[in-house]
Amino acid sequence: MPTGITLAAAAPTLSAANTGFMLICSALVMIMTPGLAFFYGGMVRVKSVLNMLMMSFISLGIVTILWVLYGFSMAFGTDKGGIVGWDNDFVGLSGLGIVELWDGYTIPVYVFAVFQLMFAIITPALISGALADRVKFSAWALFLALWVTVVYFPIAHWVWGAGGWAFDLGVIDFAGGTAVHINAGAAALGVILVIGKRVGFKKDPMRPHNLPLVMLGAALLWFGWFGFNAGSWLGNDDGVGAVMFVNTQVATAAAMLAWLAYEKIRHGAFTTLGAASGAVAGLVAITPSGGSCSPLGAIAIGAVAGVLCAMAVGLKYRFGYDDSLDVVGVHLVGGVVGSLLVGLFATGGVQSTAQGLFYGGGLDQLGKQAAGVGATLAYSLVASAILAFLIDKTIGMRVSEDVEVAGIDQAEHAETGYDYSGVGSSAGVSTALPAPAPAAQDATSKKVDA
Repeated sequence: MPTGITLAAAAPTLSAANTGFMLICSALVMIMTPGLAFFYGGMVRVKSVLNMLMMSFISLGIVTILWVLYGFSMAFGTDKGGIVGWDNDFVGLSGLGIVELWDGYTIPVYVFAVFQLMFAIITPALISGALADRVKFSAWALFLALWVTVVYFPIAHWVWGAGGWAFDLGVIDFAGGTAVHINAGAAALGVILVIGKRVGFKKDPMRPHNLPLVMLGAALLWFGWFGFNAGSWLGNDDGVGAVMFVNTQVATAAAMLAWLAYEKIRHGAFTTLGAASGAVAGLVAITPSGGSCSPLGAIAIGAVAGVLCAMAVGLKYRFGYDDSLDVVGVHLVGGVVGSLLVGLFATGGVQSTAQGLFYGGGLDQLGKQAAGVGATLAYSLVASAILAFLIDKTIGMRVSEDVEVAGIDQAEHAETGYDYSGVGSSAGVSTALPAPAPAAQDATSKKVDA
């Protein structure tokens, strides 16, 4: 090569392998929302199962349309002051070429947009678990549309959008600890503080009606989470996604075992609900941190999250907020744990050179993580509470007490989850349902001294 002449780096070209990989990951993330519906649906009482399923499924419809119309532009368009994005070519996805690449990557913009769409869909669906049994479906649909517009799209830009303030600060969130889990958990807390408790909270038994359905949902979440996490590197060329895949499995296993150990010591039993909840806690915690830590670090992160989330689910009884299915205890607490532990366990040798305290990096990264956690939590909680208050004062958020007691499924959806009309026969077999088992647990998989 002649002296003084340098070659510019070759521009990225479309990779069929990465494009196919990302489409598969997008499908995996999509199946997480129905998985969440089953997970939540099994945890509510039988009279609310359809409503719980629908609160997740409706997000597939509403968020998809809003994302195409303007959500993608708000989240990933040209930065406007570090707060939100906008790009006219992204509105309606109308100005994109079919092979136009996402900047700096080897996948089309369409593929990146649909992958991020699946994150936008599941995040508000996570909130629904805190509101079980008592929210009008029409009010929920309106809240969902307003919430993704006012809260999710801007926060996604903060964290992942070029020019977003958290992105520029150096906050590490590989796949959604702040933008998804803290965001949803804080929103859930904000809404339930506005709408109040279920009828009979801390008085009536509110046990899961179908634990096999819960386990099925947890399995689908675990399966889909590999696309959620490993796919967030947007390619498969340098091994980072593979590390994230391994860490996802490792942390989830550690969290499940830690939750079960805590449950056995504290309450005397290993429960299926504890296993499912522990797994989800590990998945939540490794989401922001798995691209920056080693597998040993992932074990530690998962174990810490499993114990702390198991402890946190009881806080609602101490402080009197009715988080029906422990969205705050698992998603908010798990998201905070995973996000902050980046500041301790980041090795500096995976997704970036940022190092945590245990790897010689001092407290710098921990401070950045705390800034991202605090801002997301505060904004989401306050904005979500305001939205819920406005809806409650206009069209009303809650069903009537009579509807809640009788069952929200029949009132809101004109259906019931199970048809018992064929039980028994004219040959003298009783049509009465078997008596429920003695109360051993509620939706938090633990005994509680109310």
